Amino acid sequence: MRHVDFSPLYRSTVGFDRLFSLLDSMGQPEQSAPAYPPYNIERTGEDQYRITMAVAGFAEADLEIESKENTLLVKGSQEKADDEGVEVLFRGIAARNFERRFQLADHVEVRSAHLENGLLHIELLREIPEKMKPRKIAIAADKSKQIEGKKATRA
Repeated sequence: MRHVDFSPLYRSTVGFDRLFSLLDSMGQPEQSAPAYPPYNIERTGEDQYRITMAVAGFAEADLEIESKENTLLVKGSQEKADDEGVEVLFRGIAARNFERRFQLADHVEVRSAHLENGLLHIELLREIPEKMKPRKIAIAADKSKQIEGKKATRA
């Protein structure tokens, strides 16, 4: 794959460093892209999103969700269960620890998270601050100000 050079854009833009770094890193093939646990990202409304992760075998106490700056980190860690006297013939349910990171856009906040039937649902909401929303600017009519001079009085 070709590498895209963003350096000309750095000269003519201000404040987009994080965006260019993110785009640059997305173009790099990851050596060992984690495939566990599987997840979905859904759009549930105009400014609402949901991340659903399949975390079968994990309890709420085994999961940790942290939102810092524009990164959402989901960690799962389990202590090894004592399988004394049990012979596992086939292990199809993964019970390994994981750490999954998601890059969030500006003004996206984590609203809630809940675990249901082995699925972790994380609800996200994008709230744009009032000062950043588009607003209409009224155009004032041209009112020429006339300067009134004092009349000279004759004595």
